[in-house]
Amino acid sequence: MKVEFRQTPTGEVAIIPRAEYERLKALSDEAAEDIGTAKLVARAKQDKGLLLPLEVVEQLASGENPIRVLRKFRGWTQAELATAEGVRITQNYLSDLETGKRKGPFELHQKIARFLDVPFELLAPIAATAQKPDQERAARQSRGAARTKRHRGRR
Repeated sequence: MKVEFRQTPTGEVAIIPRAEYERLKALSDEAAEDIGTAKLVARAKQDKGLLLPLEVVEQLASGENPIRVLRKFRGWTQAELATAEGVRITQNYLSDLETGKRKGPFELHQKIARFLDVPFELLAPIAATAQKPDQERAARQSRGAARTKRHRGRR
């Protein structure tokens, strides 16, 4: 591998070929994922917590929606989860969460995780943060409000 070192105002940097950078980045990402998995496994062993069947783990690892996978694992229907004490959302909203059409707030994902008795960390990646709302949904709402104002102005 060809490496070139250069001095910059912020310090010395190493310049490597792009292919090597991409390879190292992929290794780094995989290592970070492995660390996260190791933390979850250690926590489960320590807490004698959630143990999931291999099939469920594989579904989660392949990117399937964790709410749907874990809901089915627990044996709940969409209607049962949506109307459960502490969750209380519409079945359509739950369906949108499960298909990825919408992102719910962290608070809702925490409620769902508590109801399903799973670590919140399994649902956190698909939640919209409180600081960063679902940008696409906010833009649709803004466009809809503007259309309504224009429509009312024509009367």
